[in-house]
Amino acid sequence: MDRMKELIAELEKHIHNYYDLDSPTISDAEYDRLYDELVRLEKETGVVLPNSPTQRVGGSVLEGFKKHRHKVSLYSLDKCQNKEELSKWIDDIKKGYPGASFSVEYKFDGLTLVCTYKNGYLQNAATRGNGTVGEDVTAQARTIKSVPLKIPFEGELIVQGEGMITLSNLEKYNASSNEPLKNARNAVAGAIRNLDPKETAKRNLDWFAYQIHYSEGKSFASQQEVHDFLKQNGFQTGDYFKICKTKEEIFAEIDKIEKVRAELDILTDGVVVKLNEIPARDEFGFTAKFPRWAMAYKFEAEELTTVLEDIVWQVGRTGKLTPIAEIEPVFLAGALVKRATLNNMGDIKRKRVRLGSRVFVRRSNEVIPEILGLAEDVEGSKEITPPKTCPSCGAELYENGANLFCPNTDGCKEQIIDRITNFASREAMNIEGFSVSTATLLYETYGLKHFHELYELTKEQVVNLDKHRDKRAENLIKAIEKSKNATLNRFIFALGINGVGTKTAKDLAKRFKSIDGLKNASLEELMSIYNIGDISAQSVYEYFHDKANLDELDKLLKYVNLEQIATEEKTNLFSGKKVVLTGTLESMGRLEATELLESYGASVANSVSKNTDFVIAGPGAGSKLDKARALGVTILDEEAFLKEVNGEKS
Repeated sequence: MDRMKELIAELEKHIHNYYDLDSPTISDAEYDRLYDELVRLEKETGVVLPNSPTQRVGGSVLEGFKKHRHKVSLYSLDKCQNKEELSKWIDDIKKGYPGASFSVEYKFDGLTLVCTYKNGYLQNAATRGNGTVGEDVTAQARTIKSVPLKIPFEGELIVQGEGMITLSNLEKYNASSNEPLKNARNAVAGAIRNLDPKETAKRNLDWFAYQIHYSEGKSFASQQEVHDFLKQNGFQTGDYFKICKTKEEIFAEIDKIEKVRAELDILTDGVVVKLNEIPARDEFGFTAKFPRWAMAYKFEAEELTTVLEDIVWQVGRTGKLTPIAEIEPVFLAGALVKRATLNNMGDIKRKRVRLGSRVFVRRSNEVIPEILGLAEDVEGSKEITPPKTCPSCGAELYENGANLFCPNTDGCKEQIIDRITNFASREAMNIEGFSVSTATLLYETYGLKHFHELYELTKEQVVNLDKHRDKRAENLIKAIEKSKNATLNRFIFALGINGVGTKTAKDLAKRFKSIDGLKNASLEELMSIYNIGDISAQSVYEYFHDKANLDELDKLLKYVNLEQIATEEKTNLFSGKKVVLTGTLESMGRLEATELLESYGASVANSVSKNTDFVIAGPGAGSKLDKARALGVTILDEEAFLKEVNGEKS
């Protein structure tokens, strides 16, 4: 009983932080664990205390907002976190209604918003609140472009949906904000529940409709009909909705969504499965909190809170120092996470993180874990102070904007190793089998500092490196030899010029056609290139006016043959189109295919969206191919792709 009281007190604190202050101090997954423990204890003891949060929906109504009493009570969703639990729920539904089919939809991770329409016009918008009374946020909702102000249906209509901020819009907002928003859910909650609608509008929100609670003079036979009706009346519903008849079909859809969720521009923390046939829902009814005919299947947590234990400063190829957060280990998206990124001292200050404080950390699939911001400061936490000297070589650091730099270009071990590793990387000279450890061994054994020295290595020298046997040494020498023939854009990127990534390198190669053309470019010419900022242009100009760099370039070009860029533009089906590659192409590697497409003016993206024009799919294509089919994107196999680029017509 004491533990139950402790849990109730802790949950009430987090409910207040989450719903009323829009400032959570733990993640949803951590809240769920506490809540589930309380539910388990209530079942074991048969006792439910009067103030237990298991007996209510949502949070309280904020002061300052006009109260809105919902015409229809709003419920939460019951949830499960494994397929065994979901399978049991499906079996129970099938027992009660053997002919059941099920709708499968995204579980949006935002803020519930209920909109009421009369005579075709938006009359009211309200938050869920406690399920009976919410906050009137009509003025705020009117700033959301995807909330229709007028619809064709003229009867009274009450629609529930989720207020959202797309991840791309959140990134844009945080880029210019003095205090970055912790996550997308917090961003939308703070925007809708802001008393000033102008502040709401600044965040450029969206609203996805998924449920109708009341429709005057119209009834629906299924969730499919509800979905279709919403779309017909101009409501945004998201790009995913499926009807399934068996649990196997439902599980297959869950697996597909889990694979593509990292590529979506919205947060979804699971799927919602509903009994499709609406009249049959009456047989199942409701608990005090949940409809028995719907279930939320939640994915593994991608965001949790943990303790920030230390900061380690890493030195990159340009001398810039990057703070790496060492955290109390947590399991995120199926992996044990011990480290996470912070960008620079400016990022540390904006996110208000301190040593010993609890912080939000997020990891999505293979994306590098990131510190999102402060969750809760604790007694004894310490301010993070920037280093004054380089942790690699001891040189005195200097500041440039929000970043710290080591000036010891030729004598800083970490800078040199990172430059050599970048030069040999797949996106640059593509020296297969080359790694950070290889660069480190070459530096420590032979003092290798410069790019051209790679091409002077002998097999005997490589064999002498730790663990490099004859075959491995021979393969590395062959890979170095192969890299001597390079495209101009890869070579430009390989040089490691500050501010020049793969995209900028391609833009420079396309504009100047040769390394001599780039070397002789004026600062004004560089600044005039679209998508290249003044700072990057200045870096390029300074690089090619530095005697040491020019000497290295002369030595390099004695070994490297650069493919010149054709002056005549090539055009075909892909010109000006957005293309995604997935699977394995037998005729060429992914980078080669990307460069070929870009030579025709195509833009090659990593993820499929409604704006994608073509998906080129080889064997082993997975979630991207599934999403392309779902969105109706044109799909080409390797044969069709090669016919087009070779000018053949079928």
